[in-house]
Amino acid sequence: MAEKTEKSFVDAVVDVRRVTKVTKGGKQFSFSALVVSGDREGNVGIALGKGREVSAAIAKATLRARKHLIPVQLRGTTIPYDVRGQHGAAEVIIRPAFKGTGVIAGGAMRAIFESVGIKDVLAKSLRSSNPQNVVKATLNALSKLRSAAAIAKIRGKSLDQIVAKKIAQ
Repeated sequence: MAEKTEKSFVDAVVDVRRVTKVTKGGKQFSFSALVVSGDREGNVGIALGKGREVSAAIAKATLRARKHLIPVQLRGTTIPYDVRGQHGAAEVIIRPAFKGTGVIAGGAMRAIFESVGIKDVLAKSLRSSNPQNVVKATLNALSKLRSAAAIAKIRGKSLDQIVAKKIAQ
């Protein structure tokens, strides 16, 4: 009988906001939390949780982020190639880096890179500094990444044919 192994997730709270709803009886306060969750093996998810207390909002967001993981294509401890992503007014540029460089990125992007398992990367956030949009733009960029074999398949060739052509040049 095969045993089911529990994955270990890394969770990072990126942003917590206090939200106010004005009603006839006065103001009602609640909290909104943005959480990034990943397994450090190439899967990452983000979610927004809302609740009357901060802990409840974080718990909801964490559960939702773990349910909606997306795979990210890695090459060792970095990404395969340069990529850009955007969401709303936020735009990010992500570049691969040599081993030992570390994660050179801002707070919202750093949480995603550490959760997905990227250890060497250079990243820059442009235009908007809104953490929600920066996180979504980073996820958009990482979802665009493809492996060399996947790109070769899209082009209708095998990876061996492309490598042989490059060597012949």
